[in-house]
Amino acid sequence: MKIVVDQRIPFVEEAFGSFGEILKYDSRAIDNAAVHDADALLVRSETKVDEKLVAGSKLRFVGTATIGTDHVDLDALRRNGVAFASAPGCNSNAVVQYVFSALYTLGAREGFSLKGKTIGVVGVGNIGSKIVRVAQNLGMNVLKNDPPLYRSTGEPTFFPLDDLMSADFITVHVPYTKRGPDPTHHLFDGERLSKMKRGAVLINSSRGAVVDNQALKRALAAGCPSTAVLDVWENEPNIDLELLGQCALGTQHIAGYSIDGKVNATRMIYSAFCSHFGLTPAWDAASVIAPPSDPIMRINPGYTDPEKEISRLVRECYDITADDSKLRMVFELKEDERGFYFKNLRGKYIFRYEFSNRTVTVTGKDSYLADVLTAFGFKTRYAN
Repeated sequence: MKIVVDQRIPFVEEAFGSFGEILKYDSRAIDNAAVHDADALLVRSETKVDEKLVAGSKLRFVGTATIGTDHVDLDALRRNGVAFASAPGCNSNAVVQYVFSALYTLGAREGFSLKGKTIGVVGVGNIGSKIVRVAQNLGMNVLKNDPPLYRSTGEPTFFPLDDLMSADFITVHVPYTKRGPDPTHHLFDGERLSKMKRGAVLINSSRGAVVDNQALKRALAAGCPSTAVLDVWENEPNIDLELLGQCALGTQHIAGYSIDGKVNATRMIYSAFCSHFGLTPAWDAASVIAPPSDPIMRINPGYTDPEKEISRLVRECYDITADDSKLRMVFELKEDERGFYFKNLRGKYIFRYEFSNRTVTVTGKDSYLADVLTAFGFKTRYAN
């Protein structure tokens, strides 16, 4: 077989090499000519998979190593008889890590704890459900919004979106859609942002256009919400620098960029590829993740505040301020260099390890601490 792949998808040779010829391309160079004689195409979110791309090709399978599918015209694939697979949930643990690193960083800056605060979770799928579990273990009040889940389950624990506007923090984890019963384009527009609690924090790590960026600038200037944490932006890679300057934390669309998440994404499309073509899977994804150099972490024996210890551990595993600082260097560049800089930060990102790769040594028995660490995915062991 001939398999065209985005060159930034990791471990494609190891996974797919035994099935045929691997042809690597930059995401911007994947066009109809590149895939015309290919049997399969593996992409990331930068490649637009539409009728123009696939028409007249030999393609039988398209896989995207992403959770989102807004860059893929599923109708066009169906019309051309092309099977499709994505990687939902592949990086969910990494995004949880990102969200709480952001919250703990703001807490350390401004002197607040998370326990007792209210968090609104918009979208309670693979990522949002894990946010909910961790937040509940932390002792936070949780408000959930997910219209499709509410319709399918009828659970009374879901609230209308406007009911979440009283939360101290709102974190967004929805797909990007313009059509259907629950469109998310500019879900947070000027009207909705104006309803947020004064002093609240908005976190968006889903898709940039879920939040109206121009409206958010006006809302932040008015102090409602008081600040924002953005990993995704409208018009990437040419992001709005005025908006970045207003955000407490800003990053370059890397919330899900963990070693584990990237391997999971490749594993998921590999499994779907094998299933579609009737091939026997032989690649062991777990074998390619080398352990971190510092797999053991310790709780300070004399701690008096378990949340401060958890905050320290989370931020040591992933320091969001380092990514924020790198992105803010864009202010020093010429206008025509900024988009390339943003893309380069993403493309050459050094993937971080998820919490499950580390074991925390705890002295004594603290059920709150143990429950939170477990919810985050840490391994724990107790010292005598």
